[in-house]
Amino acid sequence: MSETGTAVPAPRSGGPTVDPDPAGAAWADYVAAARQLDGVRRAAATAASEQARSVAAAREELTAVRERLAPQQSRLRELGVPAISLLPTPPEVSEAARSMAAGPAAVLAALRTARGWADAADDSLAARGLPRLARWPAYPRNLLVYGPLALLVPLVQLAIFLVTGTGAVTLLALVVGLPLPAVAFMLGWLAVGRLFRPRPTDRVDRTPRFGALVCLVPAVLATAGLLLAMLAG
Repeated sequence: MSETGTAVPAPRSGGPTVDPDPAGAAWADYVAAARQLDGVRRAAATAASEQARSVAAAREELTAVRERLAPQQSRLRELGVPAISLLPTPPEVSEAARSMAAGPAAVLAALRTARGWADAADDSLAARGLPRLARWPAYPRNLLVYGPLALLVPLVQLAIFLVTGTGAVTLLALVVGLPLPAVAFMLGWLAVGRLFRPRPTDRVDRTPRFGALVCLVPAVLATAGLLLAMLAG
């Protein structure tokens, strides 16, 4: 009963009478905040690691591009290009700065693009005088070098035979001509690497077995034919 005489209902037995635990709620909030902080920390660490890798790659790319541009600049000056033409203009510098303002990743992308332009410039410089032959398949391209060198000695031996006949001079020409296919092969090997190299750092397929065969076959056929002609005479 209340003081006014009104009956106050008693609480039901078995109902929820326990208040929420403040310590448990605080712990749950702490765990949620710690998880969120750990996620932010991991994301920041990943971003920093990616940025560090981009910076390192950009430095390596910058060194490679500089090494490519230095000989190109010297080569262009030798070809008569004015030095002022080899320097970027202020608008080009401003445009490059804007393209790399997004950070190390943008700088790396710009440097890779510059390396592609440097590769194209190397191809253009290397193609001077031989614009198409350097891009031919290796065997027909190298045949243009090995072939004439391989035919030189047999033609000289044949000319000597036609002039002197079956004499000591022809025999001497045959003996002297025995090691000359090896000389022709070495000259051809050097010439292929000199003429058909796309860029100074590239390696050329010199097809050594094919070249040796090309240099050897005409010499063997010519020697055999001349010997048969001398024996028949």
